[in-house]
Amino acid sequence: MNHASTPAKLAVLASAGLLLAGCSTGGTGSRDEGAARADSGSPTTSYASPGPSSSTGQTAERPDPIELLKADPKIGDRVKDSLKPCAADAYPVDTSYGNLTGGAAPDVVVNVMTCGDAVGIGTYVYRKADADKDYKNVFMAEDAAVYATIDRGDLIVTKQIYAKGDPVAYPSGEDVLTYRWAGNKFTQHDWVHNEYSKAVGDGGIDGPATAAPSN
Repeated sequence: MNHASTPAKLAVLASAGLLLAGCSTGGTGSRDEGAARADSGSPTTSYASPGPSSSTGQTAERPDPIELLKADPKIGDRVKDSLKPCAADAYPVDTSYGNLTGGAAPDVVVNVMTCGDAVGIGTYVYRKADADKDYKNVFMAEDAAVYATIDRGDLIVTKQIYAKGDPVAYPSGEDVLTYRWAGNKFTQHDWVHNEYSKAVGDGGIDGPATAAPSN
């Protein structure tokens, strides 16, 4: 064995170890983070136009959803009658801002709920086609237990399905519909129906006695 070459070999191995250690530190992996509902109860999706600035979503226009609803002639009387503060000036409204239609400003998704059970009674999408024009109602669904969100540029509308005798907190299932903007309107792209188990939690026949909302 050539012992004279051993120090040289050790030096090479040490250098390789330092090189590997340097490559394994300081890196960042990608991760997917789903939208989280804020403690205030109003989910907000940032609107970010293409460009180098990362603060675009924070400074984008965000109109008052209550003003949009009150000025909308398309809204039914039942929803308008329910559009009152639950406490002080806190309205039963969830709002999301995001890019659904590629308009001149963020699109606005507004969900109106009941104060007591927080059950959706109407969902609306407002679009601003031109920077000089007002927001326009481009989608609406006024049904019991309906709720809409923005997911990666798609409009996701969820409607709880109640069978006779179902308590409010435990529907029998749900329909999840995906809409996409095409031309000048939303078109349905996908549909999923989910049925819930009655064997878990309090969703069985001995569950809460609160009646389900009527359609």
